[in-house]
Amino acid sequence: MIIVDRRSNPKGKSLANRQRFIRRAKEQILRAVNGASSNRRIKDMESGADISIPTGGISEPTFHRSGQGGIRDHVVPGNKEFMEGDTIAKPPGGGGAGRGNEGSPDGGGEDEFRFVLTREEFMDLFMEDLELPDLAKRKLKAADAVLWQRAGYSVSGSPTNLNLVRTMRNSLSRRIALKRPKSEEMLALEAEIAELEAQPGKDPDRLMELRGLLERQVLRAKRIPYIDPIDVRYNRFTPIPKPAAQAVMFCLMDVSGSMTEHMKDLAKRFFMLLYLFLTRRYKQVEVVFIRHTHEAEEVDEDTFFHSTETGGTMVSTALEEMKRIIKERYPVADWNIYGAQASDGDNTTSDGGRTAALLEHDLLPACQYYAYVEVGSDPDSMPAGFATHARETDLWRTYKQITGTETPFVMKKVRHRREIYPVFRELFARDGAKQSEEATP
Repeated sequence: MIIVDRRSNPKGKSLANRQRFIRRAKEQILRAVNGASSNRRIKDMESGADISIPTGGISEPTFHRSGQGGIRDHVVPGNKEFMEGDTIAKPPGGGGAGRGNEGSPDGGGEDEFRFVLTREEFMDLFMEDLELPDLAKRKLKAADAVLWQRAGYSVSGSPTNLNLVRTMRNSLSRRIALKRPKSEEMLALEAEIAELEAQPGKDPDRLMELRGLLERQVLRAKRIPYIDPIDVRYNRFTPIPKPAAQAVMFCLMDVSGSMTEHMKDLAKRFFMLLYLFLTRRYKQVEVVFIRHTHEAEEVDEDTFFHSTETGGTMVSTALEEMKRIIKERYPVADWNIYGAQASDGDNTTSDGGRTAALLEHDLLPACQYYAYVEVGSDPDSMPAGFATHARETDLWRTYKQITGTETPFVMKKVRHRREIYPVFRELFARDGAKQSEEATP
């Protein structure tokens, strides 16, 4: 029985054709994804995207008949203009047929090709050329996923797991042990019987003996099958828990009175980008929020971004809180630790030495990566020339002494929303981040 499934593919299930199209038009799709990401809210980045690319990017090479030479037979409907034997003129060439990429005086032209990227496709393209500088696999924690591993053979299983080599070897061993007659032996007996029957003075006793032997060989071959169910072997697989590395992301932010809502918004966007990126690389990611003025405390996400505080600024209190939490809950041998700090750069002058010592000697050796983003006022809302001559902040000068090629620490400046994603890409680019450079629009 042959079953032919003529049902059409369900919506969105033509995966092979879709992936082939994305690979062919990948360069143009990447440009479209980067353009779409600059105009979207960070919280919406986990969803898919409706993007468009020029129609020229989806063209494929095709074979077609040449317009010159050759013999062609045409079948046309009857009409009153042509009779049998008439010669039909070739249609005029050129671009006057209403097609092509030419512009028009009223602004018309070819439409762009629009299609929807799924969440996974959008995130894969969005994060394609980014990588964590130190994706260390520390102590692995069991996850709910399993990994199937070969574990010998079994006498039952799915036909797709049939081990043909082992099955045929068992069959051959059994047939040799039971002395099953070979087809060559029976063919030789048949040839000898035919030769003996063709002779004029044939020996009837010898002929009867050969026929009896052949009959016994045929019966024995039928009793001993070529392949028996006891010969069949299947590949056996056993489930093994698939390990998944775990990471913790520390978000540190200054919430003193000098931090405006614009600065907090910039910090929030950077933290969300980092979280999305870490979830693409680690199965389990925990987030710890630490806010500080002259005192630091661990809070929930809503309090971290929306609660207002007053007071001075001492960055060392936030670093001490992070050090305490790592010691109590996140052992360095078990967790991949990432730190992200956002501040406007203010810090008490006497606290600079303590801050540098905590970061350089206590936190950086425990972290896989630590990024400091200094947020500033929107240059578009400031007087002309004011933002370009801003001095280096106290915290920037303190951290500037720590940066180096051997330390997992980078620092950037951000003043506008449009700078968030370019800065993020510089921090996590595969070819290494350039440190201590101010982002440009």
